[in-house]
Amino acid sequence: MTTQGEALPEDAESLRALVLRLLAERDELADDLERAHRIIRQLQRARFGRRSEKLDADQLQLILEERQIEAVRDTVTAEKSGKAPRSKEPGKRKSLPAHLPRIEVVLEPETTCCPCCHGVMHVIGEEKSERLDVIPAQFRILVTRRPKYACRACVEAIVQAPAAERLIRAGLPTEALVAHVLVSKYAWHLPLYRQAQIMLAQGIEIDRSVLAFWVGYAGVELMPLWRRMREILLGSARLFVDETWAPVLDPGRGRTKKGYFWSIARDDRAWGGIGPPGIVYTYAPGRGGEHAAALLEGYSGIVQCDGYAAYKQLADPGRKGGAVVLAFCWSHWRRQFYEIAEDGPAPIAEEMLRRIASLYAIEAQIRGRSAEERRSIRQRESKPLVEALRRWLEVQLARLAPKSDTAGVIRYGFNHWEGLIRFLEDGRIEIDTNVVERSMRPIGLSRRNALFAGHDTGAANWACIASLVETCKLNRVDPQAYLTGVLTRLVNLWPASRIDELMPWAWAPVRDAA
Repeated sequence: MTTQGEALPEDAESLRALVLRLLAERDELADDLERAHRIIRQLQRARFGRRSEKLDADQLQLILEERQIEAVRDTVTAEKSGKAPRSKEPGKRKSLPAHLPRIEVVLEPETTCCPCCHGVMHVIGEEKSERLDVIPAQFRILVTRRPKYACRACVEAIVQAPAAERLIRAGLPTEALVAHVLVSKYAWHLPLYRQAQIMLAQGIEIDRSVLAFWVGYAGVELMPLWRRMREILLGSARLFVDETWAPVLDPGRGRTKKGYFWSIARDDRAWGGIGPPGIVYTYAPGRGGEHAAALLEGYSGIVQCDGYAAYKQLADPGRKGGAVVLAFCWSHWRRQFYEIAEDGPAPIAEEMLRRIASLYAIEAQIRGRSAEERRSIRQRESKPLVEALRRWLEVQLARLAPKSDTAGVIRYGFNHWEGLIRFLEDGRIEIDTNVVERSMRPIGLSRRNALFAGHDTGAANWACIASLVETCKLNRVDPQAYLTGVLTRLVNLWPASRIDELMPWAWAPVRDAA
């Protein structure tokens, strides 16, 4: 950009060229500003927009990636033309993992003779750099030979090592290959037909139905882990609960029906809890209250959820196992005010968003502190804000038309008030249910890529494997290594009494000790 101190040319032609350059710079800045505004609007829609307008987080990532690629392309073009200095990779470079193999390449000078006296030179130091490399995924064939030994003197004496156990008896895949198929499908959302195409590109012709057979077989083997993990989570003092739909093929009608994935999640890291994070999905053919009751049968702790009526029946004192304590989600309430504010001038909704933002600012400051510290700070700082918010909303509600959208949203909050303010009294409770909402995103990705589950049993299989994969991600465990190791141990008759050692959060110690 031209600075104020730059001397202006005196001849008309040079002055005209300067003006044209300034106009071009102005247009470029305007384009950058419009691009930034567009990304901000997309972010806002992704976070608060109506369901019909919402951008999926991964769609938004694609948009941001394209913008970044476009910016780099322009920069590199300028570099190659000599109009700009060579740029560096963005962001601060992080150290590469220590466990990765190091392949050293030594670059020697053409000659080590002294250019002055031609004597032999010696090493006085070196410069060392590391770059990240990759060996593309490659299928291989594992050939197992079992020699037979016989005694020359004893005709009937023959010795041979027993055959190794296999997940699929007399089947083609190793446990590592089955784990690869599972992770590709449920962690990275790659449907089986695409995996079959990738194999075919390397000359391996395996039908999708064969891959499906492997997945189903593995699902049966892994089901005891799913049951145990669900049992462990139901023993927690607090759980997040949510549900999302999934299309399931309905063979009798020749079309898909709506099934539902119900999830229970535990993540106590926000208040320093010792229970490792986990997520368990359960498939059910419907969304009725009976499925919510079955999901949390016997549970009587704290349930963080949205305002869906099916969860409210869990707070019934007459419920078998006792009533649960419901804590509702401020994020759901806030989203309703955002939708009103988005449609045009809405001073009440806009003020409400500002007040809720103040509560979230306090939450950001206390994340990671102990439950008692969180409760103490909330009582001192958040509680007065919430009480003032309630009084202010009561005044606004009295002024509004009873059937207005804003009045309806305010009444929604008042109807759920006890659950909304429960986080003030218990430092273990979060202000929203974003933990479990994030865990439902992978189900949505698989839903879009795979289109539908083949049947109810297939959906249950999906829920089982997805639970293990997503819990691995929560605990920063490589799902490929985990499923390979776990399947290998299970087919070799790992004792049921030690099944807790195969939980995803316990995998690192098991792996290191193996």
